[in-house]
Amino acid sequence: MAMFAVEYTYSDATAAARDEHRPKHRAWLSGLVEDGRVRATGPWTDGSGALILLDETDEAAARDLMAQDPFAQRGLVDAVRITAWTPVMGAFSG
Repeated sequence: MAMFAVEYTYSDATAAARDEHRPKHRAWLSGLVEDGRVRATGPWTDGSGALILLDETDEAAARDLMAQDPFAQRGLVDAVRITAWTPVMGAFSG
């Protein structure tokens, strides 16, 4: 498995809809945490987006998985950046 940093960018225009659909979004992420596919996740403190650290086979699989996010399916993510990441020290190295 490879690790990927998934960065979401949000706009103010989707804030109310994200609030409405956040329980489904978090339930979906929670299932991925339980499966060991999501290692950590959380929003930026300024509300402009979020970071998801994801274990997946390759970038295409990561993109396919992120397309299943309830936020993505409802058009609530303005931009997604997926970057392969190799942790060499700390909690995610190993």
